[in-house]
Amino acid sequence: MTENTTSFRQLVVWQKAHAFVLAVYRLTECFPPDERFGLTSQLKRAAVSIAANVVEGYRKRGPADKARFFNIAQGSADECLYYLILVSDLDIADTQTLQEQLDEVSRLLHAYGAAILR
Repeated sequence: MTENTTSFRQLVVWQKAHAFVLAVYRLTECFPPDERFGLTSQLKRAAVSIAANVVEGYRKRGPADKARFFNIAQGSADECLYYLILVSDLDIADTQTLQEQLDEVSRLLHAYGAAILR
């Protein structure tokens, strides 16, 4: 799925993951200051990891190596989902829209990973 591209920026999965990262950064601006080194940091780190692993996997040569990075990105997406649920349950912010955005990223990661291994 990456053969017809010249840059990771052309991958829809990266574009959606990057948009998710930007949305997470905007969301965390409203978090309580005492969460700066806790939930804020963890959520940002996991969100960035999704897009970063897509980028890293993009340049890998073998299908198994490429798929491994997409799988790591999927793990980071699942981690983000938990943090978004926690943010919502703690009444810090409404995360429904971000959860839907993340669901789309997760579906794309799965599809890209499966296509690479075919």
